[in-house]
Amino acid sequence: MDFTSEKFQRKIEPFRFSSDEEQASLSLEAGVGYLADLFATRADSGFVGNGYDWEALAEIFLAEIYEGEDDSFEFDSEADLFVVYSEDAESLADFALAFKEACEDSDLIADLFSRAELR
Repeated sequence: MDFTSEKFQRKIEPFRFSSDEEQASLSLEAGVGYLADLFATRADSGFVGNGYDWEALAEIFLAEIYEGEDDSFEFDSEADLFVVYSEDAESLADFALAFKEACEDSDLIADLFSRAELR
């Protein structure tokens, strides 16, 4: 799939993908309600659905499910924003599709989230 297409962008919503000649990024404005019910299941542990919580979820997904080039990804999340960068735009686009698909599988994402570590 062409990661520069509008179809790709719609497929990964509410995540946003951008790229230039040097690097690509995948981001999500944290706290906008996407998977809020999931994060609420571990609120007593301190999870609130911020950028750091999303990063923890993405890292457990990378470690346990995704078989891509995860060593090429660099996280730079903040409280209100989840962000992952890579110099390999195609690899990051593949990750974006796989992660979004996992997020839409409520059983899978709940299982992964049960092992995410609070930062």
